[in-house]
Parts: sequence; structure tokens; C-alpha cells
Amino acid sequence: MASDPFGPHPRKRATITDVARAAGVAASTVSRSFTNPDRVNSRTREHVLEVAAELGYSPNPMARALESGRTNTLALLVPDITNPYFAGVIKGAERAAAAAGRTLVLGDTQESAATEERLVQRLGPAVDGFVLSASRMPDDELRRVGELNAITLANRAVRGFSCVVADYESGTRQIVDHLASFGHRSFIFLGGPPESWSGARRWLGLRAAAHARDMDVRRFGPYSPTLGGGAAAADAAVAARATAIVCHNDMLAIGVLRRLRERGIAVPDHMSVVGFDNIFGSDLCTPTLTTLAERTEDAGSRAIEMLGRQAYERVADPAASVLPTQLVVRGSTGAVPH
Repeated sequence: MASDPFGPHPRKRATITDVARAAGVAASTVSRSFTNPDRVNSRTREHVLEVAAELGYSPNPMARALESGRTNTLALLVPDITNPYFAGVIKGAERAAAAAGRTLVLGDTQESAATEERLVQRLGPAVDGFVLSASRMPDDELRRVGELNAITLANRAVRGFSCVVADYESGTRQIVDHLASFGHRSFIFLGGPPESWSGARRWLGLRAAAHARDMDVRRFGPYSPTLGGGAAAADAAVAARATAIVCHNDMLAIGVLRRLRERGIAVPDHMSVVGFDNIFGSDLCTPTLTTLAERTEDAGSRAIEMLGRQAYERVADPAASVLPTQLVVRGSTGAVPH
């Protein structure tokens, strides 16, 4: 008889009924052994677990969720999954979720408040809570969805919510001090999406730090926080005869560097460029990019830990975690041109 070219048939997954039959107990006893062990005699429970291991049985997570009211699953929503900035947030969040024995679901809101709201509504019944990274939803909408879901914010602060944010006050001061040390007396901020909380905080910090140093600063934009947004942003800065520009994020800054190179404008000899985020690739472009580094992995992991306390330990007091920032000085900044 010819052998099966596909190999042996896969073993059928054991059910709770199989375990109960093999262990000589009721199916309800098997269920309680996994979900409510305090209600089962310790010797019986050990026997059930041994039989379950021999049969390769593991509880159905959805069934356990129905019984406990928890799915042991958390969701992380980001505005743009292709933006390298969020890679650190995702990595840190995944690490923290795994350490806590929980599953992490990832969603891309496409820089849209409406899409973000729809994802929260759709995933709400299937997860125990959300980390919303750089949420684009208005404050009132966040509070409305927060009444139905456990929510922690990353890179956004709204009263009443736990959050993890970067220290932009110190970071923007580092940027302005750096430009001033090269003799720049003015600079332009190329802004990103109007809904961006971090963009607003960056602008406020830059404006305050510039005022303290008696420097002139103007805000242009909004521009798309992508490589493609860099062309129009760079052209506007050139038309304004800027000696230095600070970009909403590194993606926009790298797009600006590309455009300036196309136009034959040397960086930093004729114009200095600064970004935010210190993403992967910011040290690979030409020239390498001076940028404000944030602890994105720490932000992701801390947000998951804070959400866990809210969702599973019922900690109701909102807390704020402020992470330090550090200016990474590279080749895109230099002395003001004479």
C-alpha cells in the first residue's frame, strides 16, 4: 500500500471532554482546574493537569474569556505602522505584553481620528484595553470611548487618562541651545498634522526656548510627516531664506534633506536641519541627521504596564510617566552661513 505523500494525518486536538473522560472526572472539574483552581481539590487538579498535558490539551481562550470576562488580550493602535518611530513603541509594547503573559493586537489608524474610533469600537469587545499611541481623536471623543474601555495614552496627554510622554520642554531647549551655539539667530519650524499633540508640544517648547534666547522663530505648515512631505516644506524654507529649520519628525526632515540636495543647497553649509524621533535611518542619510531622541521602546512597555494595572488590577488613578529626551548631534547642523 502506497504511503501518504503528505505524511501522517495531524493529530486531532484534544477537547475538554477527552480530558474529562481520561481523567475520570466531570468536564466542569476540568474547566475549574484551569480557570478557578481554588475550587478544586489540589490532588484532583494535579491529576487533571497531568492528563491534559499528556493529551496536549490547552483551554480555549475564547471560552475562558466568556467565563472570566477577560480575553487577556490588549490592543495597540498607531497612526502609521510604516513610520519607523512606531517600531520602537511596538517592540516595547510587545515585550511588556509577552512578559505579562498577554497577547498584543496591533492596529493602524492611518492618521485618521475616524478610523481610530472605528477600530476602538470594533475591537472593544475582544480586548481588555487599549494603548493609543499618538492618538488623533479629539479630547471629548477620547473621554467618550474611555467610558467603555480601559485606555492608556502614549505620546499624548489628556486629563483623566494615564499616559506616557516625552520631556519636550527639555528637548526643545536642547535644540534651540544647539542652534544658538552655531550663531543662528532665527529658525523655522516645519509643522506636521494639526491633530498631533506632540507636534503642538514641540512647537510650544521651541517657541518658549527661542523667546528665552531672543531668537526669532516661525511655524510653517502643516506638512505630511513623511518623506514625500519634505519637498514642499524645503521649498518654503528656502523661499523664506532660513538659515536653520526644525522639522516635525525625522521622516519629514529626511525628505527635506533630499529636496535640498536636489536644489544644490548644501547642508549644513547653507542651511541646518534638525528632526525629532531619532528613527532608524536618521544616521544613514546624507548628511546624517541631528535629531531629538525619545525612548520609544520604554514608552511602549510602560504604556502596556500602566494599562495592565488599569485593566486587571482596577487601578483607577490616572498616572503620567515623563521620559527624558536627548539631542543627538550629527552632520546636518553647523554654523550660520555668512
